[in-house]
Amino acid sequence: MNSTAALALADTGEAADLAAFLVRLLRFDKAAAVRLQGVPRPDGGGVLAVFGRLPLGGSGALAVRTARLARLDGPLDLTVSAGQLLDGVDAVADAIALPAPVTGPAWAGLLPPRTGWRPVGTPPTAQVRLEVAAAVREFRERSEAVPAHHRTRAVLDALADEIWSRPVSVLPELPLRAAHAAQVIGFLAPQGPLTVHRAGGWLRLSAPAGSVAVRTAAAPGAGLGLSPLA
Repeated sequence: MNSTAALALADTGEAADLAAFLVRLLRFDKAAAVRLQGVPRPDGGGVLAVFGRLPLGGSGALAVRTARLARLDGPLDLTVSAGQLLDGVDAVADAIALPAPVTGPAWAGLLPPRTGWRPVGTPPTAQVRLEVAAAVREFRERSEAVPAHHRTRAVLDALADEIWSRPVSVLPELPLRAAHAAQVIGFLAPQGPLTVHRAGGWLRLSAPAGSVAVRTAAAPGAGLGLSPLA
């Protein structure tokens, strides 16, 4: 599929939701890139996965937004500018014009695996949101307490890593980083179930609007692959 192709989305309103996702990514990094992977379906349609990185502290999290395509003739895999992709979103026609590919950042070469996920738990959404809110308050208070001449990016990243590496109390295997990423990208809605799965060194927090994947350890086989679309 060439870079000038347009993708028609199967569901009304999906283009606007994808645009909102890209806007949130660009708030963190105006030069953000996203990796797109599409898989055809037997009925002639397809499923598109959009991967974007959220830099939270020294580490990061991958946010994954999926959408059904009205038609996809063959596999799709390219990395593009998030800003240019946003410019190509037509919310009225529910379509996306694909921009020219770009050289991808390092994270785009190491995505969550497509298969091999096992369930870990179903943390209650309300409790997860409360813990994220408390951690955000702690980060704000502690960062503001750092003298201005010491408040460097390295210092703030270290503080963020300390806080967001903590486990969620209702599901200790889930780091707060994943829940925080889900909140800032708009996935952690007040209602809606949450599920957590693990595959090798990857952990995935899924909500109705999308999922967040974080690497918790290096593991053989936890390399390239399309994130599960279910």
